[in-house]
Amino acid sequence: MAGITIDQAQSHLDLWLAADEAVATGQEFEIETANGGRRKLRRADAAEIRNRIDYWNGKVEQLTRQAQGRTGVRYVVR
Repeated sequence: MAGITIDQAQSHLDLWLAADEAVATGQEFEIETANGGRRKLRRADAAEIRNRIDYWNGKVEQLTRQAQGRTGVRYVVR
């Protein structure tokens, strides 16, 4: 099985950003889980939404760097 693609990671990030926006306006947000179930998120789940946004944003950044051939971090000390 191949790994996660940039498009898949971006799609997940977009979903979690939409969840954050819905929760910020006081609405509930329902999201489909990987196993086909559904999960209802409420304002109380804002921390979980933020964690997921951070995770998927990191994945998008990582996959973008890999696609551009920049996979490592370099430090220069003078």
